[in-house]
Amino acid sequence: MLRALVLLVLATRVAGADELPAVRYAALSQDACEAELTTRNISFARETAKGVLAPVRLTGPLGGVEFRTNQRADRRATTIWEIADCRLVLSLDDFAKILAEHDIVEVRHYSMYRAAPERWATDKIGARHHGGLALDAARFIKSDGSALDVLGDFKGRRHRKVCGKNAQVAKTPAAIELREIVCAAVDQGLFNVVLTPNFNRAHRNHFHLEVTSGVKWLMLR
Repeated sequence: MLRALVLLVLATRVAGADELPAVRYAALSQDACEAELTTRNISFARETAKGVLAPVRLTGPLGGVEFRTNQRADRRATTIWEIADCRLVLSLDDFAKILAEHDIVEVRHYSMYRAAPERWATDKIGARHHGGLALDAARFIKSDGSALDVLGDFKGRRHRKVCGKNAQVAKTPAAIELREIVCAAVDQGLFNVVLTPNFNRAHRNHFHLEVTSGVKWLMLR
């Protein structure tokens, strides 16, 4: 609850928010979202996951970019960490277009869905990871096998501005490219919440990319 209040304080309401992809996608029903996946020729399977409104598992890449955990291939088909709410997948599909411009072919992440608490009612819909609406992206792998690693390459400063005027960016090519990727996603409104290593120590090794249902604001830290 405290974290939710902190995020709300840091969030910025956006004029014309109804047109932002994250806001539009978050308003979709399960059937409408899955229909959009089908229209986009996204390969997926419907899943079951407590707390998730529209749980799916990707069975192929998004725009040529594979989103996956470090789990072995024989475990990926059953791990809960590769379940996502369909609405997050739509944002990730848009994000894949940005990644393709940087020759990224694979994103390694820690998780999307995390199991909802046992005490939750079976019909309660969660937010963030408990709702399958957030992805923690750690490494961005290029077609030549090289990678941009958030932990080693972002080189951020706690509580400093991430994007835009007066943002402080390390002058290494990898740090600059990671900023370009995350800031392009912010500029396009693909996620309601984007947390980077500049936010706090818990996010030192990944970008938290989140679609938030029922809001008309964005937050970048």
